[in-house]
Amino acid sequence: MPLAETLWQANADLAQRMLAHGFVRGLRDGSLPIDCFKGYVAQDAYFLEAFARAYGFCLAYSTAREDIQAFADLIAGVRAELELHKSYAERWRVELGGVTPIAATGAYTGFLLETAERGDLGETIAAMTPCMRLYAFLGRSLAAREAAPLYSEWIKTYADPGFEVLAARLEELLDRHATDSAPVRANYRRAMELEYGFFDANV
Repeated sequence: MPLAETLWQANADLAQRMLAHGFVRGLRDGSLPIDCFKGYVAQDAYFLEAFARAYGFCLAYSTAREDIQAFADLIAGVRAELELHKSYAERWRVELGGVTPIAATGAYTGFLLETAERGDLGETIAAMTPCMRLYAFLGRSLAAREAAPLYSEWIKTYADPGFEVLAARLEELLDRHATDSAPVRANYRRAMELEYGFFDANV
């Protein structure tokens, strides 16, 4: 079994807990208060900027020619997500400039950037992959059920086959650069835990 699949299966408990989380259920049935979603959009935009910088470290530390295109495509994917957040901000009057990270956001971005700065490509990718795979999983899972229209754009974004392609691309990089080691497993698990904390902090 590929390492990416092994790690995802090893953390299936957290994936299911997040699918059942009040924040995610609120996206599906429209019960998540708008103010909670607006706060999430601002914090997630801050997070995505750090995520793009972590990709930048990966690009700087990579040596294979094919990695250059892969990480460039993944950075472009983050840019597309930020454009979505910009549209949310315009619609619901969310200020994205000068966002002060809450504790959960600061913990997650700090973990990602500190890991990326150390320069171990496999360990950095292990810290980044859960975000992509989890959101693809949540998007597909929510899209498979009848959902309220309020947050349907969010669901469609992460259920889109194009997002799945990006998640799979990052998993290919994980399989190529990481080994099944204690630090890799710990980084993957820690990222999943921080994802849960991020949802928890936005309800």
